[in-house]
Amino acid sequence: MTVDVSTPHLRVAIVGGGPGGLATAIALSKTPNVDVTIYEQATILREVGAGINIGTNSWNILELLGVADTLTSGHPTWTVLNMNGRSGEQLHRRETPRDSAKRPTIRTQRTKLQSALLAHVKPGTIQLSKQLTRMIDQGVDGVELHFKDGTIVTADLVIGADGIRSVVRDTAWPDYEIKFTGTTIWRTLLPWDEVKDLDPRFEITGWWHTPTTHVYFSPVGEGLWEIASRAWCDPTVHSASKVSWGVPVDNEHVESHFTEYLPSIREALSRVPQGGWREFAAFAGPELAQLTAWGNKVVLVGDSSHALSGAFGSGAGFAMEDGWVLAQALAYFKNDKNKALPLFDAIRLPYYSRMYAYLASEAARRAAKLRDIENPSFDERVANKIITDGGNDMSWIYKHNIGNTWREAIEALE
Repeated sequence: MTVDVSTPHLRVAIVGGGPGGLATAIALSKTPNVDVTIYEQATILREVGAGINIGTNSWNILELLGVADTLTSGHPTWTVLNMNGRSGEQLHRRETPRDSAKRPTIRTQRTKLQSALLAHVKPGTIQLSKQLTRMIDQGVDGVELHFKDGTIVTADLVIGADGIRSVVRDTAWPDYEIKFTGTTIWRTLLPWDEVKDLDPRFEITGWWHTPTTHVYFSPVGEGLWEIASRAWCDPTVHSASKVSWGVPVDNEHVESHFTEYLPSIREALSRVPQGGWREFAAFAGPELAQLTAWGNKVVLVGDSSHALSGAFGSGAGFAMEDGWVLAQALAYFKNDKNKALPLFDAIRLPYYSRMYAYLASEAARRAAKLRDIENPSFDERVANKIITDGGNDMSWIYKHNIGNTWREAIEALE
């Protein structure tokens, strides 16, 4: 066996086995002299949630990872509706031209994406029941990771893919704080056959709105139908536990937030089997000045690096892009972390900074529009929520090609 002595050996610990962690492991498996282990706190690797969007940006990264052809289940979202949840008025309808040469945007089950990624992760890469409790910077010797079960390991590079409640981030960036946004989300899946009699529009992916809530309906393939319902309350008055993530809640609690909706929508919510709802409290945090820490021995990918609480509905895509770019940077600089991680920062940090700026500008725009409407009505407040075609061009997110972005960055270096 020939060993490439010009590329030093790198021990990599990925904390978190979600899409970002799995994608990072897949990408790093193609990088010479890198040993990768994923440490996942769950006892069984499974996704928490319901549906997930796979748009052009996500398909692009799945292609680069070699995973795209493995993901075969989902519902094409050629049409997306935005509706007034009380009156049933259609506020906006987006039709995407069908192109057989391209993969369509789909809504699929989160478990299907996870299964597709898992099929490309090398056996033995994942260790379960490994809840990270603390990390210690050992200087030139790397980072020591301590787990709840008593396991202690040392890595040359720690990748925090452990989500918005990241222990890696909270350890390496101890002053960082996430706060409850005021939004709570309740998610479930149920058979389409159990609700198809209610309204034919429910078979079309769409949001049904009131001023401070919405209910999202969409098929996700294989005869299943998703509900993701959201309600907002003033976070200065109401609080939420940082661990309120995927916890079961009773039907009455969920339904009490959506009493203003059309009878057919309320009936759809009532048909969820008792115990079927899971509650997710939304948290967010400020923009980070750097995604790397501890002398380029710690790096963040996915939600841990940009605590935006799912604001763009493409968090898995962002996380997979992060992992792929990080692997390319390490390969390009032959595992030199002190060169690779700054390049990763230079590519990804401005991208997330643009997202934060966009959200701030949208919030300001909506607030200004409401101020211009004297005593806005219920329907005017609902209409103000909707982003229609002809507004800001969002192709920099939803049609992003991370492969092109990487090539441009390398060309700039050379």
